[in-house]
Amino acid sequence: MSSVPAEHSAERLEKVEQLVGTEDSGPTVLRMVLGSQLRRLRIAAGVTRGAAGYEIRCSHTKISRMELGQVSFKRRDVADLLALYGVSDDSEREAILTLAAQANARGWWHNYADLMPGWFEVYVGLEEAASVIRSYEAQFIPGLLQSEDYARAVIRDGYPLAAPDEIERRVRLRMNRTRLVHSAEPPRIWSIVDEAAVRRQPGGAAVMHAQLEHLLELCRLPHVTVQVAPFARGGPAAAGPFTLLRFAEPALPDIVYLEQLTGAAYLDKREDLDAYTTVMDQLAVQSLPPAETIAFLTRMVEGY
Repeated sequence: MSSVPAEHSAERLEKVEQLVGTEDSGPTVLRMVLGSQLRRLRIAAGVTRGAAGYEIRCSHTKISRMELGQVSFKRRDVADLLALYGVSDDSEREAILTLAAQANARGWWHNYADLMPGWFEVYVGLEEAASVIRSYEAQFIPGLLQSEDYARAVIRDGYPLAAPDEIERRVRLRMNRTRLVHSAEPPRIWSIVDEAAVRRQPGGAAVMHAQLEHLLELCRLPHVTVQVAPFARGGPAAAGPFTLLRFAEPALPDIVYLEQLTGAAYLDKREDLDAYTTVMDQLAVQSLPPAETIAFLTRMVEGY
């Protein structure tokens, strides 16, 4: 039998639904929450992943992916797992099955699925659900902080063979992501940007001038912090671009996102999180403080 009292579990799931079950947050974090809940129930019942997989006619690997929130959920599979784990209370079962249905919903970004590889679609969902987003960028202004013309220039450079209509759809995708900055409950955004990124001029001087003005406006929002890592102060030798994502739901671990040319890595092991958090903290100390960053960017704008 489940070791979690039914009324407490139902209340917790209702709280989770209120926290992350909005149209804006999309299904990604719901899958992660549901997977985490199923993992706790499995462990409490003393059931192995292999036994759980046998129950729903799949491999232990799929159970692992379900518990990590990496796949969609079939209602029948969830119901069978709940029975195996000894969850018999009707209200608790219904709360979990309702969460499974919500987790299978499609986020707004599904309309752009043809433009995104699966590994990046996962990131967009996590980005939507995060409560804190810390990033380090060495080459470009972070995507959430880009102006439309700057984004268009970067995308054109990145997809030189793409047709004009594809370029514009990619721009729309990125601009839809930037709406998160101005949402009713935006995440805390803390971006460290290498000086090379603010001096590089995709699209030319006029586009970059407008981008820096846009960045200055965002710097003045209470939930946005930007720091420039100047050439003169160096930086960690091994630090490429990376993002740290934190979620309000305690059941969800922090995640380090590392994007490569043809894929991405999502790290959630404690040793990885500690290593990247240490690097991020070092970068923050070595970079210009927020007020000095605003002064630095202002001088750049005035110099154009």
